[in-house]
Amino acid sequence: MQEYFTPIDVEKFNGKEQYTASSYGNVVRAYTREGDFPDLKNAQLAIIGIYEDRKAINNEGCGLSPDYIRENFYKLFQGNYATQIVDLGNIKKGNTIEDSYFAVTDVLGQLLKKNIVPITIGGGQDFTYCNYSAYQHLEQTINIVAVDAAFDIGDGEKELNSQSYLSKIILHKPNILFNFSNVGYQTYFVEQNSIDLMNKLYFDAHRLGHVRKNIEDVEPIVRNADMLSFDISAIRQSDAPGNANASPNGFYGEEACQIVRYAGLSDKLSSIGFYEVNPAFDANKQTAHLVAQMIWYFIDGFYNRKQDYPIGDKSQYTKYRVSLKDHEHEIVFYKSNKSDRWWMDVPYPLNHQVKYERHHMVPCSYGDYKTACEDEMPDRWWQTYQKLG
Repeated sequence: MQEYFTPIDVEKFNGKEQYTASSYGNVVRAYTREGDFPDLKNAQLAIIGIYEDRKAINNEGCGLSPDYIRENFYKLFQGNYATQIVDLGNIKKGNTIEDSYFAVTDVLGQLLKKNIVPITIGGGQDFTYCNYSAYQHLEQTINIVAVDAAFDIGDGEKELNSQSYLSKIILHKPNILFNFSNVGYQTYFVEQNSIDLMNKLYFDAHRLGHVRKNIEDVEPIVRNADMLSFDISAIRQSDAPGNANASPNGFYGEEACQIVRYAGLSDKLSSIGFYEVNPAFDANKQTAHLVAQMIWYFIDGFYNRKQDYPIGDKSQYTKYRVSLKDHEHEIVFYKSNKSDRWWMDVPYPLNHQVKYERHHMVPCSYGDYKTACEDEMPDRWWQTYQKLG
């Protein structure tokens, strides 16, 4: 794996000053010019920089962001927990964009096989497709959450770019996608036929205005994901100006931090990427500071995971059954006694047990339980049932 990477110059981030004992600049085991490639034994999280932006539409320069983000992240202090984090450096820019795609896919695939969670920084959102492709050798279908102001469906018949990665994912063979969720789309950036396609495929999309009314509604959405892709342009320009496609509207910085902390807390999520940060458009390193703090919140969530996904022994859960008048299926809910989080058990054909074992237990909220008690079918139960059936 080392052949894909160039080492980082930590002194460039902090001059001659020494990082304090608990700062990430001292805690993270990094691939530096003076050091050897980090030993992956016992590693739980791995930071990977992508020096590539040839297919970042209208945002060339975002390939320069990995070290720009690291400079701010390394100055932050770790929380009250022991971390096992490695920084593998930056993946070398390939002779062609396809070379870069191959390298990123291979690296992420190797880390996933070792149960190491990759944290990808830098590059365009086209690398979401590489992240997805890295799962294909794990022989399981996965769920994706993209925090993005648009859907980035584009034209799947043309070359992959940052505004067409979703088409490439949908058309990918073998198909390992079970569900795709968009969080934070803004209607004026999305064509109606794209919304129709999402509905046809039983994907779910959550408009910015709806999500911001209650940011906690994002938690079960993110808890259901295997991977999360965060386009920094989903954050309002005043909070994250470092993007050529930044918009006046979007998430506030603290909302973005809350979303990625939910991702860290999820027992299921196994990779995350932060894309489209462009230093050329940043002001006073504001976007770099924010993304560094988002990574901090993800790590904080990761080291506070509850390991309470309801499989096997159900003694640590409270079970609720709700019958609806005009539906043949009762809805079974589980509430964790450890975290107070909720799940719904959605029935599926017995002959597809292996295929759907990871997807029939759907994260939900107390609000879904209340909806069922009011004799209404929760939307996420119905969407999942359609896919399973």
